Amino acid sequence: MPTVRLAVRVEGVVQGVGFRPFVCSLARRLALGGRVANDSRGVLLEVEGEGDGVSSFLRALEREAPPLAVIERVTTRELAPCGETAFAIAPSHAGAERAALISPDVATCPDCLRELFDPADRRFRYPFVNCANCGPRFTIIEGVPYDRAATTMADFRMCPDCAREYEDPADRRFHAQPVACPACGPELLLLDAAGQRLNEDAIRGAARLLRTGHIVALKGLGGYHLAADAADDEVVAALRSRKHREEKAFAVMAPDVATARRLCELSPEEEGLLGGPRAPIVLLRRRPGSPVAAAVAPGNRFLGIMLPYTPVHHLLAREVGGPIVLTSGNVSDEPIAYLDEDARARLGAIADAFVTHDRAIHIRTDDSVVRLFRGAPMPIRRSRGYAPQPVSVPWGFARRVLACGAELKSTVCAGKDGHGFVSHHIGDLENYAAFRSFLEAIAHLQRLFDVKPEVVAHDLHPEYLSTKWALEQDDVELVAVQHHHAHIASCLVDNGERGPAIGVAFDGLGYGADGTLWGGEFLVADVTAFERAGHLAPVAMPGGVAAIREPWRMAAVYLDEAFGGAPALDVARRHEGQWGPILELARARTHAPLTSSAGRLFDAVSAVLGVRDRVSYEGQAAIELEQRADPSETGTYAVDLIGRGSLFEIRGAALVRAVARDLLDGVSVPVIAGRFHNGVADAIAAGCAAARERCGLAAVALSGGVFQNMLLLERAIDRLEARGFRVLRHRQVPPNDGGISLGQAVIAAGASARA
Repeated sequence: MPTVRLAVRVEGVVQGVGFRPFVCSLARRLALGGRVANDSRGVLLEVEGEGDGVSSFLRALEREAPPLAVIERVTTRELAPCGETAFAIAPSHAGAERAALISPDVATCPDCLRELFDPADRRFRYPFVNCANCGPRFTIIEGVPYDRAATTMADFRMCPDCAREYEDPADRRFHAQPVACPACGPELLLLDAAGQRLNEDAIRGAARLLRTGHIVALKGLGGYHLAADAADDEVVAALRSRKHREEKAFAVMAPDVATARRLCELSPEEEGLLGGPRAPIVLLRRRPGSPVAAAVAPGNRFLGIMLPYTPVHHLLAREVGGPIVLTSGNVSDEPIAYLDEDARARLGAIADAFVTHDRAIHIRTDDSVVRLFRGAPMPIRRSRGYAPQPVSVPWGFARRVLACGAELKSTVCAGKDGHGFVSHHIGDLENYAAFRSFLEAIAHLQRLFDVKPEVVAHDLHPEYLSTKWALEQDDVELVAVQHHHAHIASCLVDNGERGPAIGVAFDGLGYGADGTLWGGEFLVADVTAFERAGHLAPVAMPGGVAAIREPWRMAAVYLDEAFGGAPALDVARRHEGQWGPILELARARTHAPLTSSAGRLFDAVSAVLGVRDRVSYEGQAAIELEQRADPSETGTYAVDLIGRGSLFEIRGAALVRAVARDLLDGVSVPVIAGRFHNGVADAIAAGCAAARERCGLAAVALSGGVFQNMLLLERAIDRLEARGFRVLRHRQVPPNDGGISLGQAVIAAGASARA
């Protein structure tokens, strides 16, 4: 059989996942010659041998690829045979343009975990054990190609034993860039609050402190966490006080799946999420009597549970033996601390001790948060374990795009070729520290993926820091993108579709094309343009942002709309002294902008029902209203849909009137909350049906933070499908503002192409 030689280009997530060692082992197994190397686009290899062997090689290349690899494309071209019979890994080389995809950080694999707890292994209890199948990636990489010299491991010279593993094609550490051991790798340290080293084993010392009611700052993959005993109400309350996080739930790390099962109801799919290589925080239904302090998640029927995902976590969790609060290392509203000196300065007043190490984190990356919906994961916060894996954009980007995202739950997105590179979670751009993190994320994406933007997309809101930054950029085309259009476009591209579709964008608020605050929108949209088909009837927001912090103000407005005043409800009595002035403010439209926000409607009902008059974090009133709702309730409230020219309006006041009347009639709060959710779902279905009559479309895309509400999402999809709609929902990026940047990027690309 004649000898053939092929050049093979492999693109996708093929660096940092053990792909070159896999290729080398495969070629040697098939007695083929050649070489393989990383370059700026992915992996480039040449393979030579008998035709059947080369054909077998190409089939196995995709079929047997390492579990962390994501192969997007394999292309080949014929070369002249040169008689090469040995196969080797060649040095990496950089091309003119970087296009290689970078792997996210990966949870500790079973093989490394066995070594970690094997007293006979040379890496026994070594907190930085890793191999080609697991460990840090995105958080340590400084550039591409992905080689040790381009990571924060560059300063750690491998000892002879590690070097031997690194060079051995039969070893799973073959060309694993973060490879290390106690003789040559990073070291874990235990420091007191002043930064002085304590003469104690770092893990055992930290466990002792946690068991005795102390708070420990722990350096993880993408930044510092704050840890405390999850069963100790007093220390959890102290953590809340020091961190200035009044009520928002803390995440909990369970040492193992068995403990997670004792804390929460756990389906096989949820167990798979918890223990998978991405290892996110998973929102799970809490079991009654779970041995977790009430202060961990006050008033919440769910817990955010994660399992250990680094060797440090595994060692500490086993030593403690019970659940640990593990929350972002920051003061409320600031980005997670990741630089050592900054962490000691910012967390020194919170933590009683620090567990740290000398491997630098290059880019801060918070934990991801996911919940399961109808058997599939839905991201709430997309970060560690997911970023920077791109979202495929099949129609591609004709020009390079940078999208700046929104103000809350900020992400940025770089659009290039067929990929939307959505950054890790940045946070809320409301202070300088968060804005600096925003700039770091932009610089990192541009450097890793060689994106010098020709187009910069931004929100319409003139006061967003991201908008202000965009408007200062030179030598780029600026494209302003309406907030809710970006929501719908993100859902479309999340599902690999361009539209058009009927888009339902329900959220807190976003700057509308007419200068008012939108948030309860029915759009007819694709990834280039939109038309407003309908919306919730606008109401005043007395005091502007004060009405977000104090939902009772929205209750006053909605009750005034519904009854021309207020019936004898407790919410009016609780705020008797302010009720009249607030209504005067709303009626006069003085410091009371109009909004069609669905989020504010949920706030109003929450306050009417006595669930939440004031909030300490964004979305709290709506979250707690969902918690109180009886999911078995089938009753509903009538939809009041009014046609107005080319737009229709849905009167939220009619829903509030029904809520108030049931409350006055003595109906229980869970039943009323259940009926309200059903009424909103009916309104969504009615609005989509009205839009379909005008546009003829049968696809509906659901997006916006309100659709994090699982009860509403379930009810809405059921009603839409019953009316013959095909429903698109989020699977890869969050429905909240964390997905906005992706939508902005694809819209801006289309707008730029038309210009």
